[in-house]
Amino acid sequence: MLPVITATRSAELWDCGVTDEGCAALASALRPNPSHLRKMHLSGNKLGDSGVKMISAVLENPHCKLEDLGFSNCGVTDEGCAALASALRSNPSHLRQLNLSGNNLGDSAVKMISAVLENPHCKLEKLQ
Repeated sequence: MLPVITATRSAELWDCGVTDEGCAALASALRPNPSHLRKMHLSGNKLGDSGVKMISAVLENPHCKLEDLGFSNCGVTDEGCAALASALRSNPSHLRQLNLSGNNLGDSAVKMISAVLENPHCKLEKLQ
C-alpha cells in the first residue's frame, strides 16, 4: 500500500518490494497533481528500466516540483537513464538531487545525464 503523498510531500519507499507494477500505481497517483511531491526515494527496489520510465513520465510534467529523487540499487540501465535524461531535458528546473548509484549504467548513461547538466535551467546540485 502506498502512503498518502500529498500530505507529506515525501515518499520514502526504500527497499520495500516496490516493482514496476507499484511504479505504475505511483505514477498514476501522481499524474493528476504532481506539484505536491518534493522528495521520492525508491532505492533498493526492483524497478528496472520500466519503473524508471513510468516515474520519468511524471517528471516531464511542467507542474512536477520534485527536488530529490533516489533510484539507487534499482536495476536501472542505460535505457532507463535515457528516459530519465529525456524527462529532465523537458523539465530541468526543479530537481536538485538525483541518486543513481549502484545501478548498471554505462558510458552512454553518463553522457546523457552530463548533457542535461549543461542546460542553464538545470538546477541539479547533487548527482550520485
